[in-house]
Amino acid sequence: MARKPAPGTRDRILDHAIRLFQERGPRAVGTQQIIDACGCGKKLLYREFASKDDLVVAYLERCQREWSAIMDEATQPYAGDPARQLVALVQAVASQVTATDYSGCPFRTAYSQYPDDAHPANRVAVRHVRDLRARLHTLARRAGAPDPNALADRLMLIIDGLYINGSMLGRNGAATAAVALADELVGNSV
Repeated sequence: MARKPAPGTRDRILDHAIRLFQERGPRAVGTQQIIDACGCGKKLLYREFASKDDLVVAYLERCQREWSAIMDEATQPYAGDPARQLVALVQAVASQVTATDYSGCPFRTAYSQYPDDAHPANRVAVRHVRDLRARLHTLARRAGAPDPNALADRLMLIIDGLYINGSMLGRNGAATAAVALADELVGNSV
């Protein structure tokens, strides 16, 4: 009879993989590096994750859950005020990208490293961005924006700018400027 892995084994492997993926990007990390980092055997890794692609997808899905919690936490104080919630989402991104431990958006990194739209990591990354845009659109519509699509797209551009340049420029006020721009844009659009 095969031994059952210890409780929490899957999460322990994923935790080590996440650290490596965030440091180097998923494509640059081999399964042997993950095995070495967590001190497990190859059979155990593949019992928990059938392939490296499955591990990358699990990483992105965890990032998605964490990001959803961040969005909920950012918008909750403004329940009933969708215009403020839109700005709060941009502020949440600004806070992320200016954190000292920020190492890039995992979804944009995965999208660039797995450009084939049939790859499961690519699909998770695209789904994340589409879900964020849909959330922005819903809030823009609820805020009374005459063109919720345009407002959502413009806010996505601000968010994308933060993810790409915020960590490089944010500590010098670019993140603050991005939030102010979002506030002005929302104020002029609703």
